Amino acid sequence: MGRYCFWKMPNRKYADGEVVMGRWPGSVLYYEVQVTSYDDASHLYTVKYKDGTELALKESDIRLQSSFKQRKSQSSSSSPSRRSRSRSRSRSPGRPAKGRRRSSSHSREHKEDKKKIIQETSLAPPKPSENNTRRYNGEPDSTERNDTSSKLLEQQKLKPDVEMERVLDQYSLRSRREEKKKEEIYAEKKIFEAIKTPEKPSSKTKELEFGGRFGTFMLMFFLPATVLYLLLMCKQDDPSLMNFPPLPALESLWETKVFGVFLLWFFFQALFYLLPIGKVVEGLPLSNGRKLQYRINGFYAFLLTAAAIGTLLYFQFELHYLYDHFVQFAVSAAAFSMALSIYLYIRSLKAPEEDLAPGGNSGYLVYDFFTGHELNPRIGSFDLKYFCELRPGLIGWVVINLAMLLAEMKIHNQSMPSLSMILVNSFQLLYVVDALWNEEAVLTTMDITHDGFGFMLAFGDLVWVPFVYSLQAFYLVGHPIAISWPVAAAITILNCIGYYIFRSANSQKNNFRRNPADPKLSYLKVIPTATGKGLLVTGWWGFVRHPNYLGDIIMALAWSLPCGFNHILPYFYVIYFICLLVHREARDEHHCKKKYGLAWERYCQRVPYRIFPYIY
Repeated sequence: MGRYCFWKMPNRKYADGEVVMGRWPGSVLYYEVQVTSYDDASHLYTVKYKDGTELALKESDIRLQSSFKQRKSQSSSSSPSRRSRSRSRSRSPGRPAKGRRRSSSHSREHKEDKKKIIQETSLAPPKPSENNTRRYNGEPDSTERNDTSSKLLEQQKLKPDVEMERVLDQYSLRSRREEKKKEEIYAEKKIFEAIKTPEKPSSKTKELEFGGRFGTFMLMFFLPATVLYLLLMCKQDDPSLMNFPPLPALESLWETKVFGVFLLWFFFQALFYLLPIGKVVEGLPLSNGRKLQYRINGFYAFLLTAAAIGTLLYFQFELHYLYDHFVQFAVSAAAFSMALSIYLYIRSLKAPEEDLAPGGNSGYLVYDFFTGHELNPRIGSFDLKYFCELRPGLIGWVVINLAMLLAEMKIHNQSMPSLSMILVNSFQLLYVVDALWNEEAVLTTMDITHDGFGFMLAFGDLVWVPFVYSLQAFYLVGHPIAISWPVAAAITILNCIGYYIFRSANSQKNNFRRNPADPKLSYLKVIPTATGKGLLVTGWWGFVRHPNYLGDIIMALAWSLPCGFNHILPYFYVIYFICLLVHREARDEHHCKKKYGLAWERYCQRVPYRIFPYIY
């Protein structure tokens, strides 16, 4: 399911990843820093110094490097000694007593420099590599205490620092510039203390997608109604959009035996998932740094399912029973997905905060129920979301297509299935086998890493995938289409092109996400980002931003072409798929822009086309 939302850029001057000059708190010195993030609430920039120190600075404490260089060039014209004398005069604490004889200009400046050093001891900027805690608490370190003592001995007529501060505060003898500087140092001290003990950021979802609470509530009714409408349309003799199918009786939509068969299928796949075969791999790090383990045995489950189906056919089991009760199976799957979603939401209420999904923690029951409140719900080591992502729905899609092929042969009394049915079954079988063979790649998708497991994914995995993706095969049973071998060859070439783009782009992306330092990937060109990750600009990823989506759409068109052009119904999947991928593309653009900042803008300038090149 795709997502789409609008994102407004915050009112900020410096972008993430930009290198600027930042003032060290408590000093007037600027160091080269890199902007890492910006807080809209406090209006503070988080910057990173070269030694790894991270601090939060106000916008007024950040300067562009260009302006800093201009100041440096302008000040270079005056001699250092002259600048030193001017600073000494401006910061002198007081003039000598009247009638006091001044020995020389050099001795007067020397004394005033010593006074200035004493006054500015607490304002000296700490070195980034030192422990600065005591400095911000007003404590000089041991070296500074020794220096201060020697200065006080030399200047016996001056009071100690503490006494001088008390007198200046009591009689308001400070200049306005000194008062302003003192206030700034105090404010920066508070900021530094807040950085040391930051408040825990709220993990509540602020941006609601799918129209918010009202939109998700309507989708829970609209999606099942759409599936029912499409299946009833395919059963008609004239499945045109203007020929609305009659509503069936409610009792005809439910059959307990069918629901039992569906439950048997679901738990049959769950048993295959629990078998100790296949390797165990780690997923990507979660927000708390933890990595979950997953058993990769989907392809073995597919082979075991194929063996079981072959055994049933050998004993003359009527597999076209699926075709005869196809609508009832869809209703049973929808009822099961609703019950599963209710269970998932109830158990998510007891889940710790760190286990909740970043996109499904809004606090609104309907919205969180739809998008998924818990990120990775598990019963022991059994991962419910990961299991439903590929097993019962995707493998069930292949079984449904096979049932439609056998039903076509029986209904039309054919010894061989039609060429159109063979193409549809072959193309979609290749897609499913590819997904199961490359099962590990699903661990890097947003469905696993970002989206919670709720009604949206449960209904999509268990109902939408097997019963809508098999729409072409279901359509061909009641509306056979004869195509020639040259046309079949052209459609096959089109599907192979789409599959090549899809697989090569996905493999490159998944391998790079898993191990960017792999020597086999040294030929890849990337744009570095502030997060430490890189943006691929090699091959298909340098041609369009989402080449895998381009391959998906080409394959979807090849799946629909064997159904002819008599009705638009078989092309619903293509229309839906384009809308889905455009929504996914918009969601990916939003997340990447928010995550990579300035680096993503550079990537978009280099790769301006999104899904289709030369269109937008």
